[in-house]
Amino acid sequence: MTQYIRSRAPLRIGIAGGGTDVDPYASRKGGCVLNTTINKYAYCTITPRQDCTMQVHSSYYGRYEAPLDGGPLKLDGNMDLIKAVTNHFEVRDGFDILIQSDAPAGSGLGGSSTMMVAIISAVSNWLCTEMNRDEIAKLAYRLEREDIGLKGGKQDQYAAAYGGFNLIDIDSSSVNVRKLDIDEDVANELQYRSLLCYTGTSRESADIITSQIDSFNKGKNEKALDESKRLAKDIGKALAEGDIERAGHLLHEAWEYKKQFSDKISNEMINNLYDIAIKNGAIGGKVSGAGGGGFMYYICKYDRKAAVAQELKKHGVIVTDFMFDPKGVTSWRSRNE
Repeated sequence: MTQYIRSRAPLRIGIAGGGTDVDPYASRKGGCVLNTTINKYAYCTITPRQDCTMQVHSSYYGRYEAPLDGGPLKLDGNMDLIKAVTNHFEVRDGFDILIQSDAPAGSGLGGSSTMMVAIISAVSNWLCTEMNRDEIAKLAYRLEREDIGLKGGKQDQYAAAYGGFNLIDIDSSSVNVRKLDIDEDVANELQYRSLLCYTGTSRESADIITSQIDSFNKGKNEKALDESKRLAKDIGKALAEGDIERAGHLLHEAWEYKKQFSDKISNEMINNLYDIAIKNGAIGGKVSGAGGGGFMYYICKYDRKAAVAQELKKHGVIVTDFMFDPKGVTSWRSRNE
């Protein structure tokens, strides 16, 4: 009988404030991000082996194999998420690990951080190491940003670990996750009026984040970051009060400020798609994640969502069915004969 340890962590839509969770802004001035998780996931399955070998299977990155009895695995850009977790837990017993995601790399839905959360959850379950959501998120951030050196902020790890609508406050010493209290009827109405679309292009977030940091250090985008942080709180308040129309208009305002973070945030294609959406009945929208491509999210007028979707499809956009998911990362065990 074979035992499998599985985990699932939800991807997220960044609504507002993304970028303020990135240092040095977050440490100097404090960041605030509003996001929500959706029913698109990063998955991880671990199958224990009888030897001291790690075998990785990924539908996107291919296969990888390494011995575990020769000390820490070298972080060299090949399967580093899995290597970093293996090194942290000092795993020496062999295992097969299968990773897969509902979204392509570079999609803007927090894919790499969500995958890191899923891997940590599965490995800690396998090793019977109890970890709460905060501990999983903190470890995911440290391994991804510090040990591996991947650029980015702190919102993705906490979104994947906690799940749901959250306002996430970040400063130099702490991260505070505040669950947004949204009435069920309001959440259903927002779902009805929300549109998630894949532009068909991915992007390398590290380049965009580097550009944003350079602009901040030169004093070029501080006001835009300040306003984005304010708008994250204002949109959260509007949703908590059930005012989706106002939330949509504030989302539009937040997108105008986000484009000022870096000249790599938007481009002619994204601007054109956004204009088409607004012209046909979207109230506001944005690119989810760092920018440059991937998924775009819109809040539409109550009777115009279908029209917006139809027009965007004419321009090569892939409209993606989704639901908000209030649950964070989870892991479980399964046995097959």
